[in-house]
Amino acid sequence: MSVGVDIGSKTIKIVELAKEKGGFRLRASGIVGYTGVTPDKLKLDKELTPLAQSIRKLHKEAKISSKEVVIALPESQVYTRTIKFPLLTDVEVASAVRWEAEQYIPIPLNEAVVQHQILERREDTTPPEVLVLLVATPRSLVEVYQRLTQLAGLTLIAVETELMALVRSLAPVDATSLIIDLGARSTNIAIANKGELSFSRSISTAGEAFTRAVAQSLGIEQTQAEEYKRTYGLSQTKLEGKVKKSLDAVFRMVIDEIRKAIQYYQGEEKGEVPRSLILSGGTAGMPEIVSSLSKELGLEVVIGNPFSKVSVDPEAAKSLSGYAPLYSIAVGLAMRGD
Repeated sequence: MSVGVDIGSKTIKIVELAKEKGGFRLRASGIVGYTGVTPDKLKLDKELTPLAQSIRKLHKEAKISSKEVVIALPESQVYTRTIKFPLLTDVEVASAVRWEAEQYIPIPLNEAVVQHQILERREDTTPPEVLVLLVATPRSLVEVYQRLTQLAGLTLIAVETELMALVRSLAPVDATSLIIDLGARSTNIAIANKGELSFSRSISTAGEAFTRAVAQSLGIEQTQAEEYKRTYGLSQTKLEGKVKKSLDAVFRMVIDEIRKAIQYYQGEEKGEVPRSLILSGGTAGMPEIVSSLSKELGLEVVIGNPFSKVSVDPEAAKSLSGYAPLYSIAVGLAMRGD
């Protein structure tokens, strides 16, 4: 059994998968809303305890059998870079990363957890090169998540980035795709090549910024603005397009960042143009966002289904249908296993 726990800014999601021949089967899942501060803003046990209790309760109510879990670190707290090296062996790459990492991450190496992944060996370029993904995060942050897991009565076996998990659950393995995770407090942008994360960027313009824009433009309370956003979204016809008009400036900022990401990936990384855009996260359900993104970017846009690579009982699939986009990170974490 393998368990993924995704602690978002408004909800906690948990997924347990059983590994089967040729894939995975959903064994259990659960989601709960919570009001509080995300773990990266907390340090003391007394601050972590309420969140740990919520995780412990969710683990029990979802009937999760394993106590060993994988957790995602918030993308805003992770430093991800793609580095090019000469065509080195795996051992040589590991050594080179240790020497080169310092210039790519803004924190001292002795205060960081650094990992790398070989993305591609380009033997036909001049000169030949190997493309490596470098990932680093503050060691203190990992320690907070370890402590949180202990307080919840669970064992942390691995941590990884939200976008790595998303790519694992959503990205096709035979194409280059763009994955956009529209959360409450951040929009995470990933480009995946053949099922591997090749580029990532996180921006703070996200669901809460959309809600604030509606509240300010229409002069209404945040709770009502949230309801308007979810009900009318980017529809030109609903409520005379007033909500869409209030959302347009924020939506334009997100579009501009996505375009910059694609341009950088094509220009600096010499990557292929993404063939499709896969949408995830709580804000992915906003009316007309799929058609608006498709029109602006000229790409096929679909709502990601994290259970497309997982065998799911028909009854469970029915109950999950409305919440599927929220589970993308948790499913990807559980697919990682150890």
